[in-house]
Order: sequence, then C-alpha cells, then structure tokens
Amino acid sequence: MSTQIKDLQNLQNTEYSLKKLFDDAEDFLPLLGTDYVELYVGNAKQSAHFYKTAFGFQSEAFAGLETGMTDRVSYVLKQDKIRLVLTTSLEQGGIINEHINKHGDGVKVIALWVEDATKAWEETTKRGAKSFMKPTREEDENGHVIRSGIHTYGETVHVFVERKNYTVSFYQDIKNGNRTTIQSLLG
Repeated sequence: MSTQIKDLQNLQNTEYSLKKLFDDAEDFLPLLGTDYVELYVGNAKQSAHFYKTAFGFQSEAFAGLETGMTDRVSYVLKQDKIRLVLTTSLEQGGIINEHINKHGDGVKVIALWVEDATKAWEETTKRGAKSFMKPTREEDENGHVIRSGIHTYGETVHVFVERKNYTVSFYQDIKNGNRTTIQSLLG
C-alpha cells in the first residue's frame, strides 16, 4: 500500500476527519488533490527566481519562445506536493494582461486533480456552476488528459484534471505545435 494511501487512512481515522451527517450521504465531487495553481504575473522569470530563492521551489518545466510559444511564457515550479505555474503574456493586451492590469499578480487557475473530469464538470454545472471549459480530451505521445472547468469567485477558475492515463507527472494546456506537454523542457 502506498504511503499516500496510508497517510489518508490515518487522517480519516483521527478525530479531525469529517463525519457523515447522513448514512447515505455521498461526495459528489471527490478530489484527489491539487494538481497545480497558476498565477498570472507581470514577469514570470523574476517571479520564478523569487519563489525558488525565497521558498525553495525547484524548476520542473518551461514553455516560451524557445519552445514555440509566441503568446506567453510559463515556468512550472514544484516543492513536494505543491506545483505553481507562473505565466506572463508576451503580447500587448489579451486576457493575461487584462487580468494583471485589473488585479495585479495573482491566482487565475486552481487546478484540482480528480478521477473523472467529465463527471466533476457535470456534477458541478448541474448544481449551478457556470462552465468555464467543457470536458476536453488532449493527448500526445505520453497518453491523454481530460480537463474541464468552472468559474468560481471573481475571475478565478477551477479546472478539473483527470490524468490517470498520462505517463508523465505534469500536463498543462501550453501548446507547442503538436506537443501539449511542457514536462522536462528544462532538461
């Protein structure tokens, strides 16, 4: 049994775990964890340097002009179970700059790791959530990922990520021609 499963079972057995109020209650949106948090920032390179030197994050991946991206640059940083994506626009105007101009540097996407991204989207939208992204299957040589999303508070969105059929550790919608992964681009 994996360490994560044992940790989860131990947590469930503590007095701090949530107790069902009704025996037939079911979780309509079981979350496996946080996949990543994406921040829109004015300078992704500088922000990545800050998070690495001040908080000990490590570089995991990169996408930008060097990898064929022409509209944005993103740095993926990781520390233990925390994954941050720092994204800056390379164009004047556009949604990234509009967001930064209105809100400053901040969180745009909270990506939640789920077993079934289609079901997560269906269950949340039928309960009144506004759709941000219908379930979409994206694939490359490493397998496929299904993503969907909903609007939450303000302009922040939650993206549901189903990656059980993907063989590398990170997937995010940063496209480079036919490549949709930015895993291992830092070398």
